[in-house]
Amino acid sequence: MFETKDTDITDLEDDDFDTILADDIKFNGSIKFTKPFMIRGSVTGNISATSDLVVDTEASVAAEISAYRVLVKGTVEGNIVAEKMVHVSSSGSVTGDITSEQVVLEPGSKFSGRCTMRVPAAN
Repeated sequence: MFETKDTDITDLEDDDFDTILADDIKFNGSIKFTKPFMIRGSVTGNISATSDLVVDTEASVAAEISAYRVLVKGTVEGNIVAEKMVHVSSSGSVTGDITSEQVVLEPGSKFSGRCTMRVPAAN
């Protein structure tokens, strides 16, 4: 697996993910990870990561999320804090606050909450 932090999050493919939570799984609790993670099922609880998180098109997440980058194609209810970027695709929906250096809301996406864009950390 190559270093995904240098790749556009929208270009990631299934092979780039260490773990994919399948669409038939409903998880309730806390998830912590350090490598790219994709959710296709349902998650309720807390998600804490130092890597990328993708909420796939049919996925639903009711959680507080903290990650490096977050791509929302499905539904998220809860606050999202990302170190670098939150990208909500045209099929995505976020109900909650977003905090990140970069925020992308594609036309057709749904967002209800507050958006706070942080100044990038100095090198």
